[in-house]
Amino acid sequence: MTDHPSDRRCFRRIALDAKTELRQNGEEWPVKLVDLSLKGLAVKRPESWKGNKALPFDVDIRLDPKAHIKMQVKLTHDDHGQLGFVCREIDLDSISHLRRLIELNLGDQAELERELGALLEV
Repeated sequence: MTDHPSDRRCFRRIALDAKTELRQNGEEWPVKLVDLSLKGLAVKRPESWKGNKALPFDVDIRLDPKAHIKMQVKLTHDDHGQLGFVCREIDLDSISHLRRLIELNLGDQAELERELGALLEV
């Protein structure tokens, strides 16, 4: 039996096709969103990638013209052509949109409440 980090995740990841941009120090990278959770996100690493792991990034996920999820994130890994980020700050509107997305994708209110509880414990 293997013990992969993905086996220990507390937060369900959802695949989402949404226009996503990363920003840092005046640089901007349009990226392909791989998945999203209450705790963070994964994206495909853009070819022009020059991000600084030591500094925070801003991410903007456009759900529609009026609904965005905006977070300040920290890069946690860069491997196999993917970048993984953990959320450090998120505003109230964004967390409301994210919660609704997770709720719709989980289809289980008890599972959502468990994830929200785990998020508060972190």
